[in-house]
Amino acid sequence: MRKILSTHPLHPRATAMLAGAGRLVVASALDPETLTTEARDADIVIVRAPLPPELFAGASSLRAAIRHGAGLDMIPVEAATAAGVLVANVPAVNARSVAEHVMFTALALLRRFRVMDRDLRAKGWLAGREHANSTSELAGKTIGIVGLGAVGQAVGHIAAHGFDLNVVATTRSLRPAPERVGFLSIDALVEQSDVIVLCCPLTEETRGLISRERIARMKPNALLINVSRGPVVDDEALIEALRKSRIGGAALDVFSTQPLPPNHPYFGFDNVIVTPHIAGITEESMMRMGVGAAGEALLVLAGKLPVNLRNPEVVEHYRRRFPADD
Repeated sequence: MRKILSTHPLHPRATAMLAGAGRLVVASALDPETLTTEARDADIVIVRAPLPPELFAGASSLRAAIRHGAGLDMIPVEAATAAGVLVANVPAVNARSVAEHVMFTALALLRRFRVMDRDLRAKGWLAGREHANSTSELAGKTIGIVGLGAVGQAVGHIAAHGFDLNVVATTRSLRPAPERVGFLSIDALVEQSDVIVLCCPLTEETRGLISRERIARMKPNALLINVSRGPVVDDEALIEALRKSRIGGAALDVFSTQPLPPNHPYFGFDNVIVTPHIAGITEESMMRMGVGAAGEALLVLAGKLPVNLRNPEVVEHYRRRFPADD
């Protein structure tokens, strides 16, 4: 019976979809050695944790690595392609969840929710209420979106139509701007935005994009929200800016090192919201991502190519490995 290895448990709907197609196995641990061993006889790997490149060299029956979500940085695509393994993902399905998280954290920072809640509980009504004098409304501000894929577009739509924000964006694509979104260069966006939202993929071009120099260009009360990947931000520069009260605050869902060490400086700032890479995780998005990944797995097991194939150059090699699918 065909083996479908998932790094994590799947939504019940996805599990039900796969029940007749193979034996679904959840990885017993997420370290490289365990994943490599347990993928050795797998036909499909569904991915929510980083895969080691060596996994592909020893998995002779592996047909596809399918990302449970959009970002491909957890899959070493070059190693998969060299081994003749299809790579697919499930794009856009958690965009609404991430966009809502962005607006939630922006509001929480502007309304000083963390310290207000803390002081209300610890010091009483008046101590909590005192923070309200230095809070701010979201409406009318400028939100700058770095990366205008599905998540960036969802953020822009909610910001413009739900909160009456001025929306600007920077993107590698030359596609026409969505309604009520203006394009700026990255430096102009950093200088003009009250809220900067990072929605871009991690590439060599975006690694360190929010550098010391760009942080220095930000407005004194600007907020930085990162729902992309940790290495897009220069951590040392951001920590220095927070210590010097050079910017208004930050909401960080992703980090260069995950899990974030418990003694990390980010935990020490009242104006920093830290979340454990959960911006895209809701009951609804988990269902959509699980069902999408299961659907791609079923296509591959039926001898077809996935809808969202991300390494099309592999097809010829893949067909040589599995000629019965022709």
